[in-house]
Amino acid sequence: MPNRLATATSPYLVQHRDNPVDWWPWGDEAFEEARRLDRPVLLSVGYAACHWCHVMAHESFEDDATARLMNEHFVNVKVDREERPDVDAVYMSATQALTGQGGWPMTVFVTPDGRPFYAGTYFPPQPRHGMPSFTQLLTAIADAWRGQRSELEAAGGRISAALAARGLPTTGGPFADGELAALLAGAVRGLAADEDVEHGGFGGAPKFPPSMDLEFLLRHAAAEPAPEPAPEADPADPAPDTRRTALDVAGRALHAMARSGMYDQLAGGFARYAVDPAWVVPHFEKMLYDNALLARVYLHWWRLTGEPTGARIALETCDWMVAALGTAQGGFASSLDADTPLSGADGGVHGVEGYTYVWTPGQLAEVLGADDGPWVADLLAVTTGGTFERGASTLQLRRDVWADADADADADAEGEGQEAGRWQAARAALLAARARRPQPGRDDKVVAAWNGLAVAALAETGALLGRPDLVDAARRAADLLVTVHLVDGRLRRVSRDGAVGEPAGVLEDHGDVAEGFLALHAVTGEPAWLHRAGALLDTVLARFVDADGFHDTADDASDGPLLAVRRPQDPTDNAYPGGASAAAGALLTYAALTGSTRHRDAATTALGAARRHGTDAPRAFGWGLAVLQAVADGPREVAVVGPDDDPLRADLHAVALAGTAPGLVVALCVPGAEGAAPLLADRPLLAGGAAAYVCRDFACRLPTSDPQALGRDLGTRSAATLDG
Repeated sequence: MPNRLATATSPYLVQHRDNPVDWWPWGDEAFEEARRLDRPVLLSVGYAACHWCHVMAHESFEDDATARLMNEHFVNVKVDREERPDVDAVYMSATQALTGQGGWPMTVFVTPDGRPFYAGTYFPPQPRHGMPSFTQLLTAIADAWRGQRSELEAAGGRISAALAARGLPTTGGPFADGELAALLAGAVRGLAADEDVEHGGFGGAPKFPPSMDLEFLLRHAAAEPAPEPAPEADPADPAPDTRRTALDVAGRALHAMARSGMYDQLAGGFARYAVDPAWVVPHFEKMLYDNALLARVYLHWWRLTGEPTGARIALETCDWMVAALGTAQGGFASSLDADTPLSGADGGVHGVEGYTYVWTPGQLAEVLGADDGPWVADLLAVTTGGTFERGASTLQLRRDVWADADADADADAEGEGQEAGRWQAARAALLAARARRPQPGRDDKVVAAWNGLAVAALAETGALLGRPDLVDAARRAADLLVTVHLVDGRLRRVSRDGAVGEPAGVLEDHGDVAEGFLALHAVTGEPAWLHRAGALLDTVLARFVDADGFHDTADDASDGPLLAVRRPQDPTDNAYPGGASAAAGALLTYAALTGSTRHRDAATTALGAARRHGTDAPRAFGWGLAVLQAVADGPREVAVVGPDDDPLRADLHAVALAGTAPGLVVALCVPGAEGAAPLLADRPLLAGGAAAYVCRDFACRLPTSDPQALGRDLGTRSAATLDG
């Protein structure tokens, strides 16, 4: 008989509906049951695309004997970390404090009032590598609860008190002279010191795509020349040109990832991370948030440098999001699993990681023939020994066939200039063959924050690269967020099949959705998106901010067990922008469009932790640093006015959107249009035609109707590049 998870919004929870474990969803009812039965709570946190979550589920949660032990001694609560990031963040802090590390699946034992007293991640069914078996752990915890109850409760109290006292400052005031420039330059130097120069990116294995760090580096590289040193500067210790360093570090990572096994060379889209420093073998799950962030940063790389790889990867990644993650309601699903489900000899279904994606030389030849098979094997580093498992290889692009074609367009049929066409034909054939293989599962819940990131990426990519269909996809997703996720004026975190879930939107949802709406406003000029973003940000200021700064949950969130530990407040950026920095970026843009000092001051407050720790820990504050770079640039506000059918207005708008200024904010409308951004107020036409106004640091330049002059003001490379 299905358990309580059968009707959950989360596909991850639904996957556990037939477990013999008597699962409860997170909520007050589960903890009331724990108090009634006088039992500890076993909290199990994971997500649908998590490989080891599936392994532990198969080994332990599907096992009748293990389930009996769990049901006899614990109240068992299953949480989807993507649906409840607030729950995940609080108990992950406890897990890291207790064990020195974290990850998923996360297993936490807590008192009936929600206080954690023991934690870990994956536990095997038998003792292994110094770890106890899961059943040994369950028995030990149950015995301790009976015989050492007071010690466990005291430990829970100490851990909760320590977590409540921890945290980074999230407040900040005005910047001192030179403070911001020194901070940003120091962050670049810190990232450069941590770079893997040989392979690109940062650190060793596992290696994650550093999308937010790269966004900051590109913005820093786009900054105007630094001012002359202050008179008191030490001439013997000149500051290096960190703008050149930033572009070099970003370029190496972006080139490496585009050609790596972590990028799907057939369909587009990035896997979650690589298990090795050289980006050869990915962990095959694909997440919406990674791809939304990476599509945008590759687009911005192209916008800054003209690098064709940037435009290609941005388009392919956006096309992949629409094709693979698009839902019938217009939103975007959360992820594709790392595992491909296969039927086993025992009649059961087992997940095999990467099965859909890897190839042998023989499989390539079977699809492509005796000539093209070996050629593609060489091009994509598919070897007889294999680079993955079972003699198969991931696909890595050894040379950029598109660059070869661009550089030698007149090459003969045997020359490199023809490789692009040959590869495209082979790619299509391989993709068709791969589509006939079993496919990984899809977590089709729609997460508000991640859809906000996707809206921004699709809107900007569509506008800059001449793909109005992508702008339309962004608008459909934004419409879904408005019609389904906004309930009684408040944002909900998730929906599925058009039905909204119960979890309230957290700070990152409000910030990222506002970011997406503001990007859509910049691209379309439609006032509704500005006003909808403003309403979300008003909720942020009313419900998520107090004297202690920005919090991840609203002040009226009624979640007793969670608040017994602490109100979630994490100012760092992890896999995607943290709530504080997500809100800061949207608040800063909104302030530029409206002239609201209240919103600008709030943005500065939200960046307090990034401001204090961005130099010594830049990888923890990538998005916050990117927003600080926008603060340093002004921001730079561009108002484009003119009749809808005026070609000059379209040209000025295109040049404005292609500007590389780190603090670029664009507004577009017909003069006097109802609901237009205050930035556009009193902006008349110039000699009866379209005009652009550029303002920065509370001062405006004279209006211009010259696209080239506007481009020089904004760092736009040239109008000729705008068609992609």
